[in-house]
Amino acid sequence: MKNNKKEALKLYLVTDSDILKNRDFYKCIEDAIKGGVTMVQLREKNASGSEFLEKAMKLRELTKKYNVSFIINDRVDIAMLCDADGVHVGQSDIDAKSVRKLIGEDKILGVSARNLKEAKKAKEDGADYIGVGAMYSTSTKLDAKVVSFDTVREIKSEVNIPIVLIGGIDLNNLDELKVLESDGYAVVSAILKKEDICLESKKWIEKI
Repeated sequence: MKNNKKEALKLYLVTDSDILKNRDFYKCIEDAIKGGVTMVQLREKNASGSEFLEKAMKLRELTKKYNVSFIINDRVDIAMLCDADGVHVGQSDIDAKSVRKLIGEDKILGVSARNLKEAKKAKEDGADYIGVGAMYSTSTKLDAKVVSFDTVREIKSEVNIPIVLIGGIDLNNLDELKVLESDGYAVVSAILKKEDICLESKKWIEKI
């Protein structure tokens, strides 16, 4: 992963309309970007295909305006339609090797991994970064199992591509995670639940 892309992983916002409830989706994401978010992933588990595509097109424009990397969760077709910067897939989604074939070498490919075996395979299959977690139990992904610090250290020592920590991370436990020296932190509710999303993102950037 090229250095500028690696830098983009620092504060990685994953969208969730359900958390925002009736607030303006695009304004909330724009506020987060203004506050310092370096990458945005569109992950809308309950959106229809057409709704997801519409959000992807609008967020693509927004992220271009602020020169922030834009990733689509799971939907390779939509990532290609809106010319996103990349795709992120989980272990139960379309496999990373196939995704790499579809998106080409220039796009960013992220893969979720919970253990060393999954992380090694992700790298072999062409991943640019690995999302490791959940670090803590999280309400946004109820089936997520917690990953130990030792597992993260093992992945870091044996798989030399950037890693992003995800799952239940907030400003209160961020200091605990700093010892793991990850390349970034992926957050959902810790930013999107806040009243002032821009201010909250600034706090994250300062603390990271």
